[in-house]
Amino acid sequence: MKKIVIAIDGYSACGKSSTAKGVASVLGYTYIDSGAMYRAVTLYFDRNHVSITNTQEVKKALENIDITFIVNDKTGLNETYLNGLNVEDEIRKMYISKQVSQVSMIKEVRVEMVSQQQKLGKKKGVVMDGRDIGTVVFPDAELKLFMDADIYVRAGRRQQELLDKGQMIGLEEIMENLKERDRIDTTRKESPLVKAEDATIVDTTFRTLEEQIEEVVNLALSKILDGDSTQLELEKE
Repeated sequence: MKKIVIAIDGYSACGKSSTAKGVASVLGYTYIDSGAMYRAVTLYFDRNHVSITNTQEVKKALENIDITFIVNDKTGLNETYLNGLNVEDEIRKMYISKQVSQVSMIKEVRVEMVSQQQKLGKKKGVVMDGRDIGTVVFPDAELKLFMDADIYVRAGRRQQELLDKGQMIGLEEIMENLKERDRIDTTRKESPLVKAEDATIVDTTFRTLEEQIEEVVNLALSKILDGDSTQLELEKE
C-alpha cells in the first residue's frame, strides 16, 4: 500500500493535533506536531532572553536549537525534546501560548522550521498539523485538510486541556488569546494561515474526536487506494 502525506491546517484548539495523532495511529504513520516545534523555539528564546526583534540574535539562537521527537514508551506518543531535554509539558503552558505567534511570524524561524519539517516528511507516511503545512511545507501533499470550529467551543477545549495539566485559566483569557493568535496567524507576512485551494474543510464544532478521526482516515484511504471507497473499521475501546 502506497504512503501519502496528510497535511492538516487550521486554527488553534480545533482538534488538529488530537485528530492527527489518531489518524497516524490508525494508519501506522508518523505524527509530527509542527506547532510543538515553534513552541520549543519560543521556550528557548524565553529562557535565553533572545530579542525577537534582533535578527542576529535570532539567527545565532537558531544555530543552538535542536528539536527532536521521541516516542513515550507508556503512551506511544511523540514527545518534544529541546536540546535533549523533554519539554512536552512546558511548551503547552499559557506563557508560551501567549508568545508563540510572535515568534512563529519571524522569517528566519519559519525558514528553519519549514526546512526541518520537509526533511521529516521526505519519505511520506506522515501526518503533520500546523498553520502552513498544506500551503508551504507540503504544497504537493496528497491529502490537505483545513480544520475550524466555533470560538467558544475552541476556548472550552483549550481550557480543559490546561485543567488536565493542572493549569486553571479563565475562559475569557483563553478566548482572547485564541482571537489574538488567529489575528496574528492570518495576517502575518510570512506563511499566513490560509486554506489551501485543494484542502477539504473539516468543521469540528459538533463532532467527537472519534468522528473526526474516522472522517480523515476514510479521506486518506480514498487517496491511498486511488478512489477506492473502502472504509476502515476503527478499533473500539
